Amino acid sequence: MRHGFNLSTVFDTVARAVPDQEVLVWRDLRLTYAVMNARIDGLAHYLVEQGLGTRTERGDLAGHESGQDHVGLYLRNGNEYLESMVAGYRARVAPFNVNYRYVTDELVYLLQDAATTALVYHAEFAPQVAAVRDQLPALKVLIQVADDSGEALLPGAVDYESVLTTPAPAAGMPEPTGDDLFVLYTGGTTGMPKGVLWRNDDIYVTSMGGTPFGTNEPFSSYDEIAAAAVAAGGGMTTLMALPFMHGAAQWSTFHMITNGGKIVLPTNVRSFDAADVLATVVREKCISLPVVGDALARPIIDEIERGDYDLSGLAAINNGSAPLTPGVRDRLLELLPHIIVMDAAGSSETGLQMSSMSLKGMEAATATFNPVPTTTVVDDLMTRVLQPGEGGGWLAQRGRVPLGYLGDADKTARTFPVIDGVRFSIPGDRADLLEDGTIRLLGRDGVTINSGGEKIFVEEVERAVSTHPAVRDVVVVGRPSERWGSEPVAVVQLEDGAEVSDDDLIAAASAHIARYKLPKAVVRVPVVERSPSGKADYRWAKEQAVSAPVG
Repeated sequence: MRHGFNLSTVFDTVARAVPDQEVLVWRDLRLTYAVMNARIDGLAHYLVEQGLGTRTERGDLAGHESGQDHVGLYLRNGNEYLESMVAGYRARVAPFNVNYRYVTDELVYLLQDAATTALVYHAEFAPQVAAVRDQLPALKVLIQVADDSGEALLPGAVDYESVLTTPAPAAGMPEPTGDDLFVLYTGGTTGMPKGVLWRNDDIYVTSMGGTPFGTNEPFSSYDEIAAAAVAAGGGMTTLMALPFMHGAAQWSTFHMITNGGKIVLPTNVRSFDAADVLATVVREKCISLPVVGDALARPIIDEIERGDYDLSGLAAINNGSAPLTPGVRDRLLELLPHIIVMDAAGSSETGLQMSSMSLKGMEAATATFNPVPTTTVVDDLMTRVLQPGEGGGWLAQRGRVPLGYLGDADKTARTFPVIDGVRFSIPGDRADLLEDGTIRLLGRDGVTINSGGEKIFVEEVERAVSTHPAVRDVVVVGRPSERWGSEPVAVVQLEDGAEVSDDDLIAAASAHIARYKLPKAVVRVPVVERSPSGKADYRWAKEQAVSAPVG
């Protein structure tokens, strides 16, 4: 049986190496590694005392099966999210992310799919929990985090702070292993969310700091992690405006933790407030700011332009999960010519796969990335790995990949096929493998439009439409067409006060993409709906496109 690194032990290792360094700052709260580690201990003790843990070891399970209890994290950003996540690993239960924007039916689906046995939730969500708890037969532990909502403690629930001093069980604590599960639910923007099952060791090494930056060799031991945290001299300070319920935020956070760094939360964790974000960056001297595509980068640009912020200490803007369009990236580098803009690509099913780096005057090619050694492109039939210059196929990851999708053996087999004796993760992104070994990302096949026999990648069309300065945000989807079978439609949010014709928008796009890819219609909306992390909501966009009059 394989073992390796466990995220609980990683945190404990760093906490013992740099106990007095700050790990998380939010408003007036400043938690050191030692203090947070003690809080994590108490919560882990409580989970074990409730009888939660591991039922069946990994070696006796299929890839789509879990042998652990599952604890849902129904929380906005706060120290409680990070503490609950690590406490879960310490108790050998599997924490998983719950989208706090879900309505009742979606929430029931998710919590049932996960066979949820425990739920940690902010008090503001108590009414939603009360409405669904009777439909969750496995749910037996409710831990409520107090907030300013005024919601009373639910019957049968315990207050979060009250369990943080729980002593160690008399029978002792379980020993976490690298085989324990890291569970990440997909966003559900193109279909129902699925629980992706990773081994702790695999996700840590590929995506959460287990491989030091700039190398391809993971840490060899916990002692080496401790030494690196000490040597980092305080590590980096990053402003985390992305929701912790999003995989990219969890991955970025553990990158910081591995080096003894500090995570700073903006004052407002209920919505994205660019002024608050930038003021916090300045106040806490943050050197890194993660974003997700144009949806978060544009408000930051606008606020920099109208505000007065000393951002000379900001070294990098790290983008992931949704591409920055060239115009937005260029505006960032114009305003902040000293920074690096890092673009990363990956998914819940692959981890981090590839990246690009842009500096002022040295901008990377659009949607083109340098892959890590385990990232490649396979042919359309998923039978062989392509060689540089062979063209297009499926973006794929090999080596350390997920075990499967929770409870879904068929989809696990389809997404994680074996090619020439090697197991791959191929979740559905199309890509070109170029002559120089770089990869040009085309887009997710699940939202690709087949129009008149031609395949149109919506992200490419979105980038083209967004080149018009009047476009604030855009999502492109297909809708039924008698002539074409399906036709691309641009769902567009304009800049405040902007006036522009549909013809002008399409003319701007025509300078960047072939004629057959151009939107056949433009649907204007007051605001483009996106997930809290900035990802496009294609189901919502399709509703707008289908319900709009056909001209």
